[in-house]
Amino acid sequence: MTLATNLAGRLRNTPLPTTKGLFPMFEAVANSIHSIEDAGQESNGRISIRIIRDGQASLDPGPNERPGPEPKSDILDFVITDNGIGFTDSNLESFQTLDSDYKADRGGRGVGRLLWLKAFSRVIIESTYVSDTGTPHQRSFTFTAKDDVSKVERGEVPGKSRKTIVTLSNFAERYRDAAPKTVRSIARGLLEHCLWYFIREGGAPVIEVYDDEESIELGLLFEEYMHSSSFLETVEIKDVSFDLVHVKLSALVSRGHSISYCAANRLVKQESLRGKIPGLYGNISDSNGEFVYECYVSSDFLDDRVRSERTDFDIDEVVESLFEATEISQRDIQEAVEERAQDYLREFLEAQEKRAKERIQSFVANKAPRYRPILSRIPSNELSVDPEISDKDLDLHLHRQLVEIEAGMLAEGHDVMKPGLDEDFDTYRSRLDSYLSTAEDLKRADLANYVSHRKVIIDLLDMAIRRKGDGRYEREDLVHTLIMPMRVESQDAPLERSNLWLVDERLAFHDYLASDKSLSSIPITGSESGKEPDLVALRVFDNPVLVSEGASLPPEALTIIELKRPMRNDISAGEDKDPIEQALGYLERIRAGKVKTANGRLIPGSENVPGFCYVLCDLTPSMVQRCRMKDAIRTSDGLGYFFYHKEFNAYVEIISFDRLVNAAKERNRAFFDKLGLPTN
Repeated sequence: MTLATNLAGRLRNTPLPTTKGLFPMFEAVANSIHSIEDAGQESNGRISIRIIRDGQASLDPGPNERPGPEPKSDILDFVITDNGIGFTDSNLESFQTLDSDYKADRGGRGVGRLLWLKAFSRVIIESTYVSDTGTPHQRSFTFTAKDDVSKVERGEVPGKSRKTIVTLSNFAERYRDAAPKTVRSIARGLLEHCLWYFIREGGAPVIEVYDDEESIELGLLFEEYMHSSSFLETVEIKDVSFDLVHVKLSALVSRGHSISYCAANRLVKQESLRGKIPGLYGNISDSNGEFVYECYVSSDFLDDRVRSERTDFDIDEVVESLFEATEISQRDIQEAVEERAQDYLREFLEAQEKRAKERIQSFVANKAPRYRPILSRIPSNELSVDPEISDKDLDLHLHRQLVEIEAGMLAEGHDVMKPGLDEDFDTYRSRLDSYLSTAEDLKRADLANYVSHRKVIIDLLDMAIRRKGDGRYEREDLVHTLIMPMRVESQDAPLERSNLWLVDERLAFHDYLASDKSLSSIPITGSESGKEPDLVALRVFDNPVLVSEGASLPPEALTIIELKRPMRNDISAGEDKDPIEQALGYLERIRAGKVKTANGRLIPGSENVPGFCYVLCDLTPSMVQRCRMKDAIRTSDGLGYFFYHKEFNAYVEIISFDRLVNAAKERNRAFFDKLGLPTN
């Protein structure tokens, strides 16, 4: 006896994802529920699922399960037993015919048993049923990919009651390894698959899942799942009815808010509602406490379009405009269900939406004021974020909204200066005003971003000059990098990486800049490193930042910045020990060479170019002594020194790190206050 089509070929063409390894067992249980209904046994129907395991315990408890002290062993077989109508002659005939329409009125496709052989090598069926004559009979057979239906045996068994045993044997390794292993996780998955049967009027049979150590009844598990009674409503989508069951599940359920699409009273697929309904994040609450929301969707439309393997539907994502008035797409269903779900949950989401707004307001006010100008232009649904979202994810989310607004403005900008042929002046003026208003907000956001960046840099510098937990201080290269990246020239360092404004705002405007480069490698000077070994020796940490200000000939000034490690207290006379003498020495060597501009033009009289030398360091006793030896004048706040060196034609300023940070804060305080950024 063989099936009416090529079984091996059909199996090859029947998909079953690795993650759906338990799906064949779920389908067998659904068949048992139908069998109990056919036998009229709803009130005392019973189904048991026994798990047969390998003797060797597995070290992997399965996906989404925590390993315990006694890991569950691998699953070999599932034995499903029910007291339904059994394999009567008509049921056996249907079983032997692929694509049978015997249960078409229930959404059956006649291919469910193919899934058995996708995940199991053999299926053994033993069934006691009542024949047409009213006599109890027993029928048994084996179902395999190689032999189809074989070893069919049939005979009378007087006195026996209805009972069918389906053994799914030899669980395929790739499905077995990906499947959960514990009784509870398997029972939970089965309940989720068959939850509709428990929610519907009349309920489900008694269903038990067990192995040699544990037993769980799905009815009791269902009670744990349910938060409160469900709510049923019907919606019309293009004249087609869809039944929606709104369910509140216990917050103890480890799943997110979702939509469950069903066909023939069976779960087909689930879609997360995360981010699709404003305020629907995490668990939400009602008077009974926290719950997880789920909506079950069923319809004859879905029954007719479920794929044979029951893992998805043959429904277009969108419908072409020619048919959009009559044809239903997946998007049509999703939008209708999400709208009804939002309406059902409206009273529960108000608190969540309020928390989301407070989260964004706090983040923008204290950490990201650059987004404040464009908040009013972000769609309200995009502002309904998870209140527990991290700063990083919230920043990325708001940045995506900013990019979309910028892209929209860019596209609009190409057309805004060209009035339409039929556009009157008032309409055009309104469109132009709207565009300019958006542009103004974006420019304010750019400015806010720049000011926020300054706040971060100042805070980092403030931390960098403090003593670390081990009692040491940061090396000068960290401070150097905060002010300007090391070993770069003007063209190598983008403007946003340069923080020379910490020292002097005017340093942002220069003809050429080199950071931590030897004099011989700097194109504006003719100095040779072989002739000036002191510069080479100091190149790593003590080499200067050189700036030639202005683009005119000659430039207005040469500026040299020299940094020292925080709290360094070994300053003494000599160019290799005194940062003041180092800076003046660099200035002298640069002037002695044939100084050129960045574009290679010689600067006449470069030996007389004014010099500005800044020394950034802490005012340790040895550094204060060197300042006094130069007859330097102490600043009014006592945190720095300055003097003019007539012989070098150079203004020299010694700036302590505390003064550097304080001055930067003071210069930018008005901007920080305007943006609402906290300052110390």
